[in-house]
Amino acid sequence: MAILPTQFAQITRQSANWAEAKRRTLAVYREWIRAAPEIQTMYSVPLPVSVIRTRIRQEFERNRFVNKLSVVDVLITKGHIDYQETMNYWRQTTHIMSYFKEENFRGDKRLPSNFLNGFLEGRN
Repeated sequence: MAILPTQFAQITRQSANWAEAKRRTLAVYREWIRAAPEIQTMYSVPLPVSVIRTRIRQEFERNRFVNKLSVVDVLITKGHIDYQETMNYWRQTTHIMSYFKEENFRGDKRLPSNFLNGFLEGRN
């Protein structure tokens, strides 16, 4: 598969009103949801597609109550940029797995809080 850097590129633009911003947000969301199986295959993610889609949904829900149109436009642009980087395989598997800290073996709790706890647990 040949990678065309401009295949997923889009022009940066501002939304005229909230209805247009909502339409653009849903379009970005649909792109991500449709790409979940391909992301799983490309990056060899050891998680089911449903978990990937759930995490995508959580990322969009995190910014659900943003109430400035200009901020929404920036988030939409960042979503397009992240999508382009992901689909053009400009990221590494560790970048993708960083979104799944709970499911990932390299999560926040992989190291003990201090030396003594780690020593008593038998970790090196």
